[in-house]
Amino acid sequence: MSRPATIAFDLDGTLVDTAPDLAAALNHALGQLGRPPVPAESVRAMVGAGAARLLERGLAASGPPEEVAPLVREGLPHFLAHYRANIAVMSRPFPGVEATLATLADRGLRLAICTNKPESLTQALLEALGWSQRFAAVLGADSRPWRKPDPRHLLDTLAAAGGTPSRAAFVGDSPTDAATAAAAGVPFILVTFGYCEVPHAELPAAERIDRFADLPQALARVQPMFTAPAEREAP
Repeated sequence: MSRPATIAFDLDGTLVDTAPDLAAALNHALGQLGRPPVPAESVRAMVGAGAARLLERGLAASGPPEEVAPLVREGLPHFLAHYRANIAVMSRPFPGVEATLATLADRGLRLAICTNKPESLTQALLEALGWSQRFAAVLGADSRPWRKPDPRHLLDTLAAAGGTPSRAAFVGDSPTDAATAAAAGVPFILVTFGYCEVPHAELPAAERIDRFADLPQALARVQPMFTAPAEREAP
């Protein structure tokens, strides 16, 4: 029996616009460290490599260069505590996400999340959004000893959802996501509205979408198995 066709998703910047709440937590932590805040819009280009890297980037943007490792260690608990307490104050799914996820599930596709957000925070966000039962597997930065761009993070996510790389695709928004998919041998679909610190044209992708509602068509172009059953059976 063949494995189910599986779609894995990055979370921040792909499914959910979390930048406003991440920016608020970052600026709270910077304030605790005696640093000025950074513009909320600039945080979109800092997200994608985990909380410690986000804080490191925020420190670099908020003051003169210095040894940031001690400041990251000091500021990270402030960031995490504030973010956990305010995880979905302003965070919302991108337009078209809710309906598209429902469409893909109706096609019998398995849905999973592969994110560098800690698993507890990921689960808290999913619960706040009413998505606790939406995904067959959810792996965060600390779910395994490795994390993106290590391909094992994505491969383990697919396996946890019952899938396999030959019957899967990965949807994301960043160089980290593109590198992870390439290393895992899984087709990558790039969302161009997410959080990316480099021009989108520089990232390798099987497909690129400017609207989440375009994902089903993009998936069908990548693999016929991702189309609706009636479309697969049409002459």
